[in-house]
Amino acid sequence: MPDIKLKDLRYLVALADTRHFGRAAQRCCVSQPTLSAQLKKLEASLGVQLIERRPSNVALTEAGRQIVERARLIIEACDEVGTLARSHRDPLAGTLRVALLPTIGPYLLPHVARPIQRALPRLMLHLHEYRTAPMLEKLRAGELDLGILALPVELEGLEALELYSEPFVAALPERHRLARRERIHASDLAGEPLLLLEEGHCLRDQALAVCSQAGAREQQNFRATSLETLRQMVAAGAGITLLPQSATEGAYGGARGVVVVPFAKPAPTRRVGAVWRKTTARKAALDALCAVVAERGAQAVCLKSR
Repeated sequence: MPDIKLKDLRYLVALADTRHFGRAAQRCCVSQPTLSAQLKKLEASLGVQLIERRPSNVALTEAGRQIVERARLIIEACDEVGTLARSHRDPLAGTLRVALLPTIGPYLLPHVARPIQRALPRLMLHLHEYRTAPMLEKLRAGELDLGILALPVELEGLEALELYSEPFVAALPERHRLARRERIHASDLAGEPLLLLEEGHCLRDQALAVCSQAGAREQQNFRATSLETLRQMVAAGAGITLLPQSATEGAYGGARGVVVVPFAKPAPTRRVGAVWRKTTARKAALDALCAVVAERGAQAVCLKSR
């Protein structure tokens, strides 16, 4: 039976992620000679080469790649054991790694940050921003505890909860023919040049689904990297776009040259939800956090809609 230590598996995974002995050692808080020596001992214990040591870079052998896949699962399970023990001591304390979509985070956090601090003072949030695909990947890999994104998503190994729904509004140049309307219908957008986010943003797909049915045509020569870029292009008269309602509030509500017009009921909406691993040991903390976000997020949307 080979003598496999958890720290050696952590060294191997760090090397697989960084492909560099120095960076892997820095990530594991050890010296490079220590990390290198321990990995050689691991190879000797297993009786198989795991690493191809090249002059300019590092690569894994086929055996190394397969063992890294299993090592990640082992490390995640061991981390969950420690997390589970801590959560039983105080389920609403400790750290949660939370990611939000770039089209949700800047607009939701001002409404929920202080209520979360008041309701869960012993809980520390490490906040990240990712698009949907990398967020789900990091959730499944155990690098995140919770993702806040637009539903639906592929839930293999994950669970989801809808927190609130949010209407879309039309963002128009101030001199647009529809800018003085109190409300519009999707059909009013027929033939309009539509500005969208670049590929990889779920908001792009949602806006395209609404507007393509109405006959709006996408501007093929433009892809925005953020909602703020879209807003500026609308102000410049390059076309129209759809924005989530929260992106038109507060500091974002007075963009010069842009008029925001709501849709007549039933307005197109997006479903904002939370996603986590089925195996998580932090369910109590996640439930408490989701309850605050759901309440405050829904309140913010309702107040703006009145």
